[in-house]
Amino acid sequence: METSKQDLTVSEFKKLLPPMRPVIGLDIGSKTIGVAASDATLMIATPVKTITRTSFVRDMEELGKYIAERNACALVSGLPLETSGKEGERAKITRMIGDRISEHTGLPIFYWDERFSSKVMERFMIEQADLSRKKRKEAIDRSAAAYILQGFLDAI
Repeated sequence: METSKQDLTVSEFKKLLPPMRPVIGLDIGSKTIGVAASDATLMIATPVKTITRTSFVRDMEELGKYIAERNACALVSGLPLETSGKEGERAKITRMIGDRISEHTGLPIFYWDERFSSKVMERFMIEQADLSRKKRKEAIDRSAAAYILQGFLDAI
């Protein structure tokens, strides 16, 4: 299976996924990578961890271990489009890092529009979960990854 499938639609990408294997969601930021995972039935996304970015090699070690433990079959990364829907500099950087992760892990990657995902999750954490600023900071990236992944799962 090729690793770059961005030209495919969500339903076309889904057809490439083997049955009963989870997908990993990523929220790639400049300082952290939020990680989420689906269940094997591709119904529910769960926030998992936040990787503090240090070096690509160390980050890939940590992410690679988790992917292997879950026996994941694909990656879904948030793509920070501009409000207009166009890809700006941040989206290009995210795509470059995501493509490197895909190449390193050998898993195909699909990019999902992540506009406002962190804002939505932060608002939820304030209004619904009543989390302190410190707890929100600890949970925001992995929660945003789950929000992104859940959007993809709902679409398929």
